[in-house]
Amino acid sequence: MSLAGKKIFITGGSRGIGLAIALRAARDGAEIAIAAKTTDPHPKLPGTIFSAAKEIEEAGGKALPLQCDLRDENQIAESVAKAASEFGGLDILINNASAINLTPTLATPAKRFDLMFDVNVRGTFLTSQAVIPHLQESSKQGRNPHILTLSPPLSMKAKWFKNHVAYTMAKYGMSMCVLGMSEEFKRDKIAVNALWPRTAIDTAALQMIPGIDTAACRTPEILADAAYIILNRPSGDCSGNFFVDDEVLASEGISDLDKYAVVPGTKDFLLDFFLD
Repeated sequence: MSLAGKKIFITGGSRGIGLAIALRAARDGAEIAIAAKTTDPHPKLPGTIFSAAKEIEEAGGKALPLQCDLRDENQIAESVAKAASEFGGLDILINNASAINLTPTLATPAKRFDLMFDVNVRGTFLTSQAVIPHLQESSKQGRNPHILTLSPPLSMKAKWFKNHVAYTMAKYGMSMCVLGMSEEFKRDKIAVNALWPRTAIDTAALQMIPGIDTAACRTPEILADAAYIILNRPSGDCSGNFFVDDEVLASEGISDLDKYAVVPGTKDFLLDFFLD
């Protein structure tokens, strides 16, 4: 398996899961565009598009930092065009950017509702829309094009909605893009899949949520390794899947996951939402 020479566009990759996926690809020599908002250090969240680019290049990849607010369709279009021009095309899109607000209905202000739908649903749809023509060209060249979206398997069980209706709808909106686009672009042999973690993942964003014990989490590298496996699969035969990280690793014979534990030896992990 290798992502050497692959041209990758990642949304929200200045830190956390997106950056981990980028660094895994960078080790093969991939060319990676990081499209995110953060250009100046956040007081509570580490990482900017420039620090991410530096890490990518130190890992062996080529990096293109792009300031991009996914709520602005013009910025999305401009960022995709810049990346495609710089790299001479695009082969992979990672829809990683996501906003989270775990509040019940009466405690969810319109501003937070709009942010989650603008970034999660609209951002995923419009970024995919902008990148797909480049992936169609990638397919014609036999370069194995993929879209991978960080979103959960779809479910109509009320328990996944009752505590945070708005957030669940926004994440499922991303998954519905996967469901529809995987079938829509099957003829083009563009793989469109989702990936979700079995357990909570220790990221800076998670640490900002009160009451979360990050010692019971896994690291972003488990998703990076799972994504790496998926992105190396033949795009014509691997689409429309809602993958879970540990199942992807198990399919490759990887069953010892202790290296991904924040605290090695942990047995009781904090399970993520949306998985029965």
